[in-house]
Amino acid sequence: MLERRVAKNGVVFYASTLLEGVGVAHAFSTRIGGVSEGIFASLNLGNPSESAVVDSSDHIAENYRRLGAAAGCDGKMMRKVNQVHGANAVWMNSDVSCAQAPSADAIVSDDPRCMACVRVADCVPVLLASEDGRVVAAVHAGWRGIVAGVVLAAVAAIKSRTGRNEIFGAIGPCIGVESFEVGGEVVEEFRRALGEEAPVSAKRGEKAHIDLRLAIWHQLRGCGVSSDRIDSTDRCTFRDKDEFFSHRRDGGVTGRMAAIIACRP
Repeated sequence: MLERRVAKNGVVFYASTLLEGVGVAHAFSTRIGGVSEGIFASLNLGNPSESAVVDSSDHIAENYRRLGAAAGCDGKMMRKVNQVHGANAVWMNSDVSCAQAPSADAIVSDDPRCMACVRVADCVPVLLASEDGRVVAAVHAGWRGIVAGVVLAAVAAIKSRTGRNEIFGAIGPCIGVESFEVGGEVVEEFRRALGEEAPVSAKRGEKAHIDLRLAIWHQLRGCGVSSDRIDSTDRCTFRDKDEFFSHRRDGGVTGRMAAIIACRP
């Protein structure tokens, strides 16, 4: 299970002992320990899309600085993508121009000068690392990305660079199965993608619920990641309001958490 940490600067985040074991600096942020105010209080790391209510860019920049320092990534160049709920995984390093972020939902890197970052507010953040910690990935996995195979794409990208199958994975806080109610079309997409392993629960006459974390666990296992190399958590972004922002709970006008990771030198 992921462990809750409180940094000296007040930032609260979750970390994987498995990733720490291979020397990888990383963090799954909460909403605690930043400078933002109001509905964005306090460690907000992004603005809601298509909303007139936004947080200050200065606040967000300071919050990222605090999170990076808390995670041991202070001074590293942050690498982000334009997240589109797809399955594209891109390689990024310190030489990549970030003037215009590529459209993707996974960042893979073997440059220790960089910190890969994805943003979430109910979707699943996933962090991956090779066995030696020298290749890492940060993945944004919404339900569309899960069925499209974004986690599988990130795993494949790491394997293509290392030539080895050993990978560690950490599945971060996201909306829990009890709160993720979906319609029949989403159920069909999951059953198409995962077959009998689709983690769908439904009662007659009621909408179904899907366990996004378990879906990703099955996908990691299916591409060769052993169960003892997968960390996860029971924290729910919808339920645990004191710790997390939630797009669904807050009607879309809310802040963002982030998952960050940097490979070892």
